[in-house]
Amino acid sequence: MNQDTVTVAQLAEFDEIVDVRSPAEFALDHIPGAINCPVLDDVERARVGTLYVQDSPFTARKVGAALVARNIARHIEANFPNKPKTWRPLIYCWRGGQRSLAMGHVMHQIGWNAKRLAGGYKAYRHAVVAGIEALAGKFDYRVICGLTGAGKSILLRHLERLGAQTLDLEQLAAHRGSVLGDLPGETQPSQKMLESRLWLKFKGLDPRRPVIIESESRKVGNLRVPEALVARMWQSECVWLETALPVRVALLMRDYHHFTEDAQALVARLDCLVKLHGHERINRWKDQIAGARWAEFVTQILQEHYDPAYAKSTARNYPKLDGATCVRLADGSDTDFERVARALLEPALTETA
Repeated sequence: MNQDTVTVAQLAEFDEIVDVRSPAEFALDHIPGAINCPVLDDVERARVGTLYVQDSPFTARKVGAALVARNIARHIEANFPNKPKTWRPLIYCWRGGQRSLAMGHVMHQIGWNAKRLAGGYKAYRHAVVAGIEALAGKFDYRVICGLTGAGKSILLRHLERLGAQTLDLEQLAAHRGSVLGDLPGETQPSQKMLESRLWLKFKGLDPRRPVIIESESRKVGNLRVPEALVARMWQSECVWLETALPVRVALLMRDYHHFTEDAQALVARLDCLVKLHGHERINRWKDQIAGARWAEFVTQILQEHYDPAYAKSTARNYPKLDGATCVRLADGSDTDFERVARALLEPALTETA
């Protein structure tokens, strides 16, 4: 490593992180907080790669150099015109090679103290994978369990506002963790991006304090929870959030209002449950939706699908559930959630299930 390069451990030392890879590479995963200033866009990168294979490396470099020069000039003018001389950017590409070297050279000529990430994104990715493996085992977790609709995610947010140290996997994964858990207008990140978000979150946690987390299986939507975290989570102490069925129904109707506004989308999603429940039950649920009998539908899908599945999975995955601390919601209001959150932060106020 030379004086113009730094390691992943030094990321926090810089004013800005500049990812010069193509937009497609950036979309798949990137260092959290980085901005994308591609020196070759997706089409240009493919063109240069084709020339390298089908013509010659010399031709590819000649064409690529002209494209890179134009793109760097455009980024300097559009993204950095007001940066002072004291600005310290960190630049990275795929392996820390020609793309970041080109941007770094121009920035140095301008007068900025730019550095490149040694090994580029590949070095960063290695640090993320190894970091999650090491960090996941450093924390003492408290797992909030409770039937679907009990308000586990809401309670987690109230605990965070009261100063508790939390880890919200569903927020990181942009999914509520069930077959109907897609967030409206939001797609899940890539698996690598989830791991980047989790790594960054871990680095901000204090291992001297417990971490409160919601119960999850191995997957949140289409994404896998890293095995090192799953293993630690499943062996942790539990909290059982007890919420009456009518309150759960009301909370779900509030949180999943996008389905009541687009009933056809919900009906289409139910088809994936036919193998589990058969056409008769699925058609009954669809009739309830068609008739806007929402409370009836939510009550029955909880009792007939979600509750049995959750009871089975938690009994299998959380061996300490029988000794869980139990807290009870009364009406599901914000005041009620805050009361429960405060009770959890004052162990003397809780009871054992």
